Parts: sequence; C-alpha cells; structure tokens
Amino acid sequence: MTRVVLLGGGYVTLHAYATLVRRRARDVRRGDLEIVVISADHAHRFHGFTGELVAGMIDSDRVATPLAEAMPLARIIGGRALSIDTVHQSVSYRRGENPVEALTYDHLVVGTGAKEPASEVAGLEQYGRTLRGPDEIAALADHLGTVPGSPVVVAGGGIAGAELAAAIADRGHPVTLVHSGSRILGEWSDQPGLVARAEKELDRLGVRVMPGVRLTEVTPTTAVLSDGTTLTTATVVAATGQRPVYLPGLDPWRDERGRLRTGRTLAVRYGVWAAGDGARVEHPRNREPVPANALWAIKGGDHIGHAIARRLSGKTPRAFTYRGLGRAASFGYGRGISELYGVPFTGALAWLLRLVFFLRFMPSRARAAGVVSDLARFAVTPRRGRVHAVQVGTRSASRPTVSTEAA
Repeated sequence: MTRVVLLGGGYVTLHAYATLVRRRARDVRRGDLEIVVISADHAHRFHGFTGELVAGMIDSDRVATPLAEAMPLARIIGGRALSIDTVHQSVSYRRGENPVEALTYDHLVVGTGAKEPASEVAGLEQYGRTLRGPDEIAALADHLGTVPGSPVVVAGGGIAGAELAAAIADRGHPVTLVHSGSRILGEWSDQPGLVARAEKELDRLGVRVMPGVRLTEVTPTTAVLSDGTTLTTATVVAATGQRPVYLPGLDPWRDERGRLRTGRTLAVRYGVWAAGDGARVEHPRNREPVPANALWAIKGGDHIGHAIARRLSGKTPRAFTYRGLGRAASFGYGRGISELYGVPFTGALAWLLRLVFFLRFMPSRARAAGVVSDLARFAVTPRRGRVHAVQVGTRSASRPTVSTEAA
C-alpha cells in the first residue's frame, strides 16, 4: 500500500487531495492508496469571504467546511504535526495532550501555511487578534458584535488589512489602518489606479490610514505605534504579513524567510512536496517567488496532486506552469477593485468578478449557494439601511483617542 500524507487543512491539502482522488480513485477505493490528512483544525477555512463574514453579510458556517466532508476518502487525524524525518520518511504528530505518535509516508505534502508574526509585537498575542487560527475570523466577528461602535486598529495595509478595515468600518466602527509602507496595497504597485480607488473607498467608509508607522505594542486598551503615537482602542487586529509555520526536519531546504524551496515540479526533495504560504514557489516565467495568496495555493495543490499521481504511474512529474489570473479586493457590498490578466476593473463589476471567482473555488457547492443566498438577503434587508445610518451618526463621534508620546 502507498501512503500519501497531507499536512494542514488549507487550500494546498484540499486541492492536492481532490486531484489525486480524481486521478487515482480506483486505487483509493481498493485500499492500494491511502490518503492521510493531519490537521489541528477540523475544518477547511475559506478565507476569500473574510470581509463579508466580518461585516455580517454571510453566516460563519458558509466558510467552514468539515475536513471529513471535504475529503471523504481520506483518513483525517486531528492533531498537530511536530517534526519530519526525511531519512525514515515519517511524520511525528500529537493529538491534543496525548503522547506523540509517528506515521510513515511514501509522499508528503507540506501545506501548513503561515501565521501572523504576533510574537514580534509586545502584547499582541495577549491582547490583540489574529486571523489564521481555527475560528479566529468568526471569533472576531462575534467580538465586534459585543462592542458596537468601539474604535478598532487594524495593523497591515495589504489586501487582507485593507479589506478587513473596510468590513469593520462598514459595521459602524471607527477604524484606524496602520501601515509600515508609504502607501497601502504595496503588492498592487503596478496598478496605481486601483490603489487610488482603494484609498477612496476607505476614505468613504471613514477609515483613517496612517502610513509609514508600525504597531509596536498592544495593551488591553491601547495600540502603540513606532512614532510614539498611542491610540485608545477596544480591538487590535493583526494583518501584518506572515511567517511560515516551522516544522523541524526540513531546515536544509528553507530559504532566508523560512519558506520551503521547491523545484520546478514543486518537489522539495524526492517524496516531499510543498506549496502555499509556507513554500517558495517560483513563477514559471520570471523565476521570482509567486504571491502568497489563495489562488497560488490552490493551483499549487492541484499541481502536486497531478505530480504524485504521475509518480504512482511510473511517470515523470511535469513542471509547474501556472502563470496567474488576477487579484481582487472588496470594500463593501457591490464595491471592489480587481485585475484580470492585467486589465483593471472597479465598482460593481470588480466586486462581481471577485464573487464569481471565489464561489468557483469553494469546496462545497451547498455552502457556495448559501453565500449567494446570504448576500441576496443582505442586499434587500431594511436593516442594512438602518445600520448604515448608525454608522454615519457615530463615526465622527467615536474617533480613536490619539496621544503622542516620546518614542
């Protein structure tokens, strides 16, 4: 029997599984091929609709698909991978507080992704909020409902931070977006028109953008910035980039940022594959690292599934040739920016393109239909107008209190 072990419950795992099963379903059903998933989270979290969830447009159940439902032919182990032994081809893991166990593999797919570097900011782990752990996005949405109209600080001006700031502001919270760069959406610097549109959308929502400063400390009631500014706030959210989840045993194949270096087939070494936020995958055209986002993780996982299927058939895996499609961001219902093959779009069309794209890649058709239903209900509910009126009435009165101290 051949065993393929998939680490993590994210996009890489989900799409590697789907492609492998599509190619080798007979082997799986006969018991000749076993697919094992090791994940600390019991569900796959679809982060594409983070803004819609936080803004209250969709229900949290729409974006969480149980792994057993998404990968019914896999053996799911609810545990955390601890280390990898490439010599004996085994993975050590632990279920909760139970003793450490080990599992051998013939092929290993590392899709453990990355997390916010919360430990680098004093107090952030204790008093702030992050987005990449199990149920953290839903927990943030619930928390905001308990402190209506309170000031919020979002750290990080990339796509995730900008979308999150917009969604929270759309709920009636005064939001300050802190960004270390000179302008938000640095990854979109080749589309200055779309960046300008994003800035206008944030201004429309009342989001205060503070460029050129970093979050340096979080207390129960304040956010301290690198220029000495102190913001009084009820909630601090980190969208400050990411650091690959570290697994001992693969150090020889890591780059200077801790990412696993992959070859043209996405193999780290024979029998070990990687993609997603924790891997350095080179673009097939310019050999530069591809962006750390869901689309590249999806396509990477799909390619790995094909590569393993070819190995099992005695064939040589092909090179990863995906060149990209585009990117998109939402700034409220019916408002967004997007780029498709280099062509920019704004407004309702951009928002709709983003919606269709994300629905296409959701792991559950039923949950995708639920997202459409929730958004349609949100569009016509009278409550939406009343909530907006409350936002307009409270935003100016609820600005975060700012004081400047010596750095």
